[in-house]
Amino acid sequence: MNQTTLSTVMLSSRKPLLALIIGILSIASSHALTYDIDPTHTNVRFAIDHFNTSTNTGGFYNLTGQLDYDPAAKTGNISLVIPLNSLNTGNTAFDITLKSADFFDIEQFPLAQFESTKWYFETDGSVSNVSKVDGMLTLHGKTNPITLTATKFNCYPNPILKKSVCGGDFITTIDRTKWGISKYTLLGMTKKVELNIQIEAVK
Repeated sequence: MNQTTLSTVMLSSRKPLLALIIGILSIASSHALTYDIDPTHTNVRFAIDHFNTSTNTGGFYNLTGQLDYDPAAKTGNISLVIPLNSLNTGNTAFDITLKSADFFDIEQFPLAQFESTKWYFETDGSVSNVSKVDGMLTLHGKTNPITLTATKFNCYPNPILKKSVCGGDFITTIDRTKWGISKYTLLGMTKKVELNIQIEAVK
């Protein structure tokens, strides 16, 4: 067997191995990276009209959870755990009222949860941006679908943590009566609640 023939045989024998290695690397590169929710930069804030006069606002803090994100594959997943006892409106008496059985009933339902089911992306030139996220919100013992609209979403190398961080801002409006929170709706208080959700997660 001459040198040319030997080289051809060796190259042919390596092709399946090279294909396997390339396939493995391709699969590995398409896997979403996992990020842990940063409780100091993640919160859920709400606003609800108060009998067509002012707007009541407040928020929930110290959220935990996980973010999986792969911009190349246009996939993502997020799970959030919201401790309802962290509710803060800036008014202690109002906080107590909202935590009571008339509203969130945190004694019976101390946590709320959100689990995404589908991510949507919009392409701007060569860049794909997160546009909205569908998911299931569990609150007050009930689970219903909601859609979060992204007002921004980005990943960057955090110079302080020296780690990759991904996050963004999302908005949605929910009907609180779907979760069994209907206090004062018969007296004219709106059932619509606006939610503003800020999320940051660290790799």
